[in-house]
Amino acid sequence: MPDDLYQRYQAAHRAYQAHAPSCGACTRDTFHCRDGEKLHESFARLQDAYLTRQPRKH
Repeated sequence: MPDDLYQRYQAAHRAYQAHAPSCGACTRDTFHCRDGEKLHESFARLQDAYLTRQPRKH
């Protein structure tokens, strides 16, 4: 069963990817409209949490 945190971070990424092309203000990672900023921030926060939980490979 896939990790719930991983699924949430991937869903947040898909939501931002779906928003950005149709938004005239959002540009990759440099500028976001109000809605785009919320979506991108959610994705980044969830991704950071997921990656922090991963074991480090040496």
